[in-house]
Amino acid sequence: MILLAEDNETDALLLKRAFEKAEVDTVLTVVRDGQEAVLYLRGEKEFADRQEHPFPVLLLLDLKMPLMDGFDVLSWLKGQPGLKRLLVVVLTSSNLQADIDRAYDLGANSYLVKPTGFDNLIELTKRLEAYWLEANQMPGPPRR
Repeated sequence: MILLAEDNETDALLLKRAFEKAEVDTVLTVVRDGQEAVLYLRGEKEFADRQEHPFPVLLLLDLKMPLMDGFDVLSWLKGQPGLKRLLVVVLTSSNLQADIDRAYDLGANSYLVKPTGFDNLIELTKRLEAYWLEANQMPGPPRR
């Protein structure tokens, strides 16, 4: 399961559709902001049932979100010893070098700029699947 932290409903819907078109064989679960991402990763409140809300193998993280932005989520993750193995791919519209550097400094595993055009988004999802879900060796589950 991939967790997508994305506040823009249109972007989230387009990414879900791109996963379907690319025939990516994994569930994409969407949370609307960084605060919901933290609750999901902690398994708290409405996300407490891990059967219904399994821990993700990958977090796709937008940077520009309300309540807690992607940088805040990365900072929080850095302070969670049991979650340090979670793979985090920043997927954002910002191509500013300062944002890229800051995301990597805070522990992001990859930084991708949202492509323009639906066909380019489909291609990106195929590449995500090929590398992160097929070629990449996954870490073990988080320690609790």
